[in-house]
Amino acid sequence: MPLAAARLYFDLPDDTVSHLEVMLKAPDMVSAVSKEIARRTGPGVRLHDWQQANASFFNAIQVERNVMFLILTLIILVAAFNIISGLIMLVKDKGRDIAILRTMGATRGMILRIFFLSGASVGLTGTTLGVGLGLLFALNIESIRQFLQSLTGTELFAAEIYFLSHMPAKVDPGEVVSVVLMALGLSFGATLYPAWRAARLDPVEALRYE
Repeated sequence: MPLAAARLYFDLPDDTVSHLEVMLKAPDMVSAVSKEIARRTGPGVRLHDWQQANASFFNAIQVERNVMFLILTLIILVAAFNIISGLIMLVKDKGRDIAILRTMGATRGMILRIFFLSGASVGLTGTTLGVGLGLLFALNIESIRQFLQSLTGTELFAAEIYFLSHMPAKVDPGEVVSVVLMALGLSFGATLYPAWRAARLDPVEALRYE
């Protein structure tokens, strides 16, 4: 109804309103906008944003995001241990070759760089492929859902249960960068110990046992 008719109906003065709803184009900016509104209006106004109205749902999503980040971190750690074990076996297998390189004048720094680059290339390739596939999956998740529904003949994430007409997906560049940096950091760190062992290998002992 018109504002004047609403004031008359609720018996309010002509220059007041009892409730004012503010719609944002960027919902994630609600905290900053709420603080600015509170600063401009003073202490007499009570603010209630959409996060407070859906606090239980919002908290559940935050917990889920934290748990998923922890699970992904553990997966990357397992992959890092695979890199460590693979490089250690490579050092064992290439002991004679390392010894020959050392006798030909290769320094420990050179040997360390060789095995570091070998392990780092595995981490870099895996991270690149993982980011590419992840972004491809996230940007086409609704199409993938429709394909699975047509393939299985069942409805995935029914709208009357999950209140979703389509599968939403939002790629946060900051989170993508943080995951990439963590994956690269762990994979590069995993190569240090095997590379150090290769650099510390005594060529005399390696050739003697060969």
